[in-house]
Amino acid sequence: MTTHNSSLPYGVVAKLVAKPETADEVAQFLTDAFSLADAEAGTVVWFAVRTDPTTFWVFDAFEDEGGRKAHLNGPIAQALMDNADRLFAEAPSILPADVLAAKVPGRVPA
Repeated sequence: MTTHNSSLPYGVVAKLVAKPETADEVAQFLTDAFSLADAEAGTVVWFAVRTDPTTFWVFDAFEDEGGRKAHLNGPIAQALMDNADRLFAEAPSILPADVLAAKVPGRVPA
C-alpha cells in the first residue's frame, strides 16, 4: 500500500547524460523547455538542473496520473526522444515516481 503525504503525489524523475560536445545544447534545450512545461496545465512543478558538465536531471510533480501521462506524452518528452541519439551519451532514464513529501509555496499539504 502506498500513502502520500503530498498534494502532488505523482512525479517524474529523468536523468539525462549529454555527450560532452552537446552539453551546452542540452542545457539550452532544458532552459527553453520551461515555457512548454509552464503551458502544461497538469504540470504543477518542473525543475531542470545540472549536477556536472554533462549530467542533467528533470523533476516534475502532478496532482493526478492524468497530468503525469499528459506530460510524458507531451512536446518536451517528444523532443527529447526525437533527439536522444544525437544529444545523449546514454539513453535518457525517465522514471515515474511517488512524491512522499513536498514543500511548494502556496500549496496546502495533504
